[in-house]
Amino acid sequence: MQSILVIDDDASLRDTIAVMLEQEGYRPVLAADGLEGYEKALTLKPDLMVVDLRLPGMSGVDICKQIRAGQIQTPILVLSAIGEEMDKVLLLEIGADDYVVKPFGRRELLARIRALLRRASPDAHAILKFSDTEIDLDRRLVQRKRQEVKMTPAEYNLLVYFLQNPDRPLTRDMILNSVWGYESFPNTRTVDAHVVKLRQKLEPDAGQPRHFLTVHGVGYRFVP
Repeated sequence: MQSILVIDDDASLRDTIAVMLEQEGYRPVLAADGLEGYEKALTLKPDLMVVDLRLPGMSGVDICKQIRAGQIQTPILVLSAIGEEMDKVLLLEIGADDYVVKPFGRRELLARIRALLRRASPDAHAILKFSDTEIDLDRRLVQRKRQEVKMTPAEYNLLVYFLQNPDRPLTRDMILNSVWGYESFPNTRTVDAHVVKLRQKLEPDAGQPRHFLTVHGVGYRFVP
């Protein structure tokens, strides 16, 4: 289970994020001020950090800088308030990887967290395989029987999400949050339509799928 350290002095927001992370299968670790958060980052070595910029004890900017000064590569997602000057240049300067502006939606925060965790994962440049299909994550290339399979970005992202969650029942909302994220708000029928496309392109028999299975009353499960 991946651990995520949340450093924020707003108790209500901190607890809300913690509940959200638990529901998505992550293990939240909470800190109410900068110093406590920095110490937990060093001792617990979480998989990702969510850091508010304005913190008592030690600012979020200082936390980011100290973490990077210590050669720690933990992905850092910064929380900034409306009106705070925040751009990619400043992010690079302080060592953060991405940011969201308060108030933010659940879908947006989860999408950014998942994106950072994917980028940091050891198999980020691996080649994934199932049946007669091979996916080169680095090149975003899908081949079946050594022939390239053309896919839309959404179809490819959905395929990778299934591959990263084998044998796990996935609800349509979980898939929407992970694949489409905060940039658009499709409905659950969008998931169904894209699963049909994957079956048509990658199943031996789209009418009797072996890999992209329907879990009635839940959603879908990918069986390699």
